[in-house]
Amino acid sequence: MSALSLHDPLFATYAIAASLMILKAVSMSWLTVVRMIKVKGGFRSPEDLRRTALNPEPRPEQVGPNDYVDRIRRIQLNDLENLPFFLVAGLLYVLTVPSLLLAQLLLYGYVVSRLLHFVVYLRASDHETRATFWTFGSLILVYMTVRVLIVALAA
Repeated sequence: MSALSLHDPLFATYAIAASLMILKAVSMSWLTVVRMIKVKGGFRSPEDLRRTALNPEPRPEQVGPNDYVDRIRRIQLNDLENLPFFLVAGLLYVLTVPSLLLAQLLLYGYVVSRLLHFVVYLRASDHETRATFWTFGSLILVYMTVRVLIVALAA
């Protein structure tokens, strides 16, 4: 592979997986806002208590913890802790020129693990279930990163 190109199926696989993860992470901000509007709460800043068209009757308790809203914030924080590693490790892994099938299994496997992690986190499933899906994604990152190290050290 001489240049990264969306015409290369290997790089296109990475681009699709990365784009899906970025869209998923960005959607968490929108979901947070939707939930804040729905419960008229879970706001973070004092200025959020100003009277506006969307909040015509502000109340002091609107600023403060709200599990319905904060659950999405926790999911987003988890994404922000994990997504950068995937974006970098996935790109570096593609540069090792693995087989297309293996790259698809790993990159799309990571996407599936994160989407399942989201579902079980959103449903407030037990920690072990959530940790299982996180672990699948984490092991994929470890594999890709170790493979990059092996190929880079051999170069």
